[in-house]
Amino acid sequence: MCTFCNASLPIILFKVTKYFSYCMGELNFIVLSKSSPMKITLLFIILLSSAATWSQGVFNNNTNLALQKVIEDYPNNFNNIRGDKISGNQQTTDYHSKILVPGAGASIITRHSTSKAEVFSWKAEMFESGNFEESKERFKKIFDNIKNTIVKIDGLPPYILSGKYEYPTADKEITSIAFQLLPSNGELQKLTVDLTLHNSTGGWKISLSVHEKDTDGLAAN
Repeated sequence: MCTFCNASLPIILFKVTKYFSYCMGELNFIVLSKSSPMKITLLFIILLSSAATWSQGVFNNNTNLALQKVIEDYPNNFNNIRGDKISGNQQTTDYHSKILVPGAGASIITRHSTSKAEVFSWKAEMFESGNFEESKERFKKIFDNIKNTIVKIDGLPPYILSGKYEYPTADKEITSIAFQLLPSNGELQKLTVDLTLHNSTGGWKISLSVHEKDTDGLAAN
């Protein structure tokens, strides 16, 4: 706990003679130094830069780690992360997902049966609100967290999730952003990650899905 602001946060401590402290978001800095003001200012710039990176990294680890595990199991039709069956009929069967996005709602894996093949998709309910402005802000935050995510899969080169932001408006029922893995090659070239803001009867809902590109749109539903 920081002695000066009573925050239960990690502390970075530098060896003392004279000290001052600074608290920022996720980190507390206690700087103990005989250095000149110029050197202290430079030190603060370095520390604040590190704090921003550390804070973003924690958020990305919580969200993107779950997304990476889902993408890793995409070539296996999500078999390793597929939980118990929820319900089903001739066209679709829903299963619980063993991978959950922290802070999100239900995560479901769906098997779509067609005359040609079976297509699997994963979907997480990320956010729901009756307030459009609040939903729009959360939509942008989730986009910023996902964009340019580096996805690492054993035996394959690193991929980057690339997507272009779409601005939602209150009169638009659905706003959807499709992320693609770059470079687009190999068994993951058909994979798509969709971030969607949808105006439903109960309010605005944000969902995140991983599925195969499908001309019939089955996997995206």
